[in-house]
Amino acid sequence: MQTDTAIRQAMGPLEWGMLLTLSVLWGGSFFFVGVAVKELPTFTVVVARVALAAIILICVIRLLGLPMPKGRRAWQALFSMAFINNVIPFSLIAWGQAHIASGVASILNATTPLFTVIIAHYFTGDEKMSWGRFIGVLIGLTGVAVMVGIDALDSLGVNVTAQLAVVGASVCYAISGVYARRFRRMGLQPLAISAGQMTASTTMLAPVMLIIDQPWTLPMPSAETVAALIGLASLSTALAYLLYFRILATAGATNVLLVTFLLPVTAILLGILVLGEVLYLQHIAGMALIGLGLASIDGRVFRLLARSRPAQEVKPSPAADGS
Repeated sequence: MQTDTAIRQAMGPLEWGMLLTLSVLWGGSFFFVGVAVKELPTFTVVVARVALAAIILICVIRLLGLPMPKGRRAWQALFSMAFINNVIPFSLIAWGQAHIASGVASILNATTPLFTVIIAHYFTGDEKMSWGRFIGVLIGLTGVAVMVGIDALDSLGVNVTAQLAVVGASVCYAISGVYARRFRRMGLQPLAISAGQMTASTTMLAPVMLIIDQPWTLPMPSAETVAALIGLASLSTALAYLLYFRILATAGATNVLLVTFLLPVTAILLGILVLGEVLYLQHIAGMALIGLGLASIDGRVFRLLARSRPAQEVKPSPAADGS
């Protein structure tokens, strides 16, 4: 799959800033979901998330006087994107996390950039795999494992089906990141793509919720749960996907999905700053490895190494020394 607009391999300050913001927004989704699932079943939470996000994004589009996506081709692509980027991975992760520890899930989720590097190499013209990118992904993945705790890896192999479900979700995210690049060639803006994807996700997931959860039989949720759903939909979904598609358009699938490395960093830093949790040496070491991995994927480490090499001494030619 070739593109007519080349992707920048190295992100600028704006893209890095948006990526860090995206990690905070998606990192916060774990908190919001944790509050909501205490009172509501899984599919009810997921549908509330995408449906409220769709309403918010459509209202913004109307206020700005922008058009919604039109045409069969655009909506076919949006439904395909919603299926591989929301419906399948949301369901796989929700089921998988009910059976395995969150630390193992976060490590498995951080394999997303590894799958993205491989898939993008074969299906794009300007995100080819390099040794620098591949090594950077491995360093970043190691950093996530160190930060979460190497002992979490002891659980690998226990409840393999649930672990494969989370890995399957990571593969879906990688495929969707590469697939979504076509929206730029179709002339769709990030706001329209986000609204269309959330609308398509709601259309596909709502029947599943009605059949499985039967929400009309549930008690009225508390104000705390309603607030969590609003935060999940507005911040961790509507705003987050605006940033996701904005970064994707300029920096590519591999770079935008580096956010999965940053999610554990965000979660731990928020726990330290908000909940008074303790910063351990393994957290510092893990963050350092993740930073090195990100810089390697971005190419900065290798450019610095190239600059630091001493220039080869040039011998003067016979004409230069006057002989």
